[in-house]
Amino acid sequence: MLIMLLISPNFSDLFKPNIEIKAFPDGDLYVRIPEIKQCAGEDVILLHRLYPDQNTSILTLFMLLDTLRRVGARVTLVSPYLPYSRQDKTFLEGEALSAQVLCSMIASFGVRELITLDCHFLKKEGEIEYAGLKIRNISANHALIEHGRSKIGIEEPFEVISPDQGAGYLVSDFGGKTMEKVRGEYEKGDTAYRKIEKLERNFEIAGKNVLIIDDMISTGTTMIKAIENIKSGGAKKVLCAATHGFFMKDSLHRIRTSADIVFTTNSIVNPVSEVDISKLLSSVIPELKK
Repeated sequence: MLIMLLISPNFSDLFKPNIEIKAFPDGDLYVRIPEIKQCAGEDVILLHRLYPDQNTSILTLFMLLDTLRRVGARVTLVSPYLPYSRQDKTFLEGEALSAQVLCSMIASFGVRELITLDCHFLKKEGEIEYAGLKIRNISANHALIEHGRSKIGIEEPFEVISPDQGAGYLVSDFGGKTMEKVRGEYEKGDTAYRKIEKLERNFEIAGKNVLIIDDMISTGTTMIKAIENIKSGGAKKVLCAATHGFFMKDSLHRIRTSADIVFTTNSIVNPVSEVDISKLLSSVIPELKK
């Protein structure tokens, strides 16, 4: 069986792209798949990042999927970070279910499966169907923990901790512990943000090396509060890791100032994206090894 591998230009740091994405002078997108004839009626694996510039990247994805649908291709989509995944349930009346909207739209273009990493709303590794879309959620937890060991030294043991219940599955296989986070109401202003009211720990870490793992670091508020809590408990060294590193505003500087070590995968390229996701993707997509 022929399986076509299509690589978006926004994956060029990991694999050689074979898709053209440009812009017309007025800013409209130009999308072309040069090998479209070879995709007709075949299984296609499409690698396309949906962040940064998520809204443009999502529209680009829909144009790619529509082009493939017109020739009868059967598409598996690989997008390491799934945008809008934080809004899978409503907090206030009248809120949009953004995760459901995006997943249902991807499914409507005929995608057979989405392969992604540590999807925020799934809270577990494995396969699930959501909003009509089959999703295979791969966790980077093993790779992050191994990298942490290499940074601190094999002879130096450490405790693995998640900063909230949602990220608990990242550490559960390693005997890790989970902190409790409580958010408040949305703050006023143009930015949708719920302040963290408290972040608590009911276990001891005095004298220990601690690796804090989360699925994402956005504004860094959760991670910074976790670092402060762990340090106040007398931890020896504090390492911070995440699958997806956004590091909005000055959050990377603030985390680096507070923690001894910080790193992420390169699902989103950033100054500390040290863990290569190509090995994770190749483990489930043999064609990437060729």
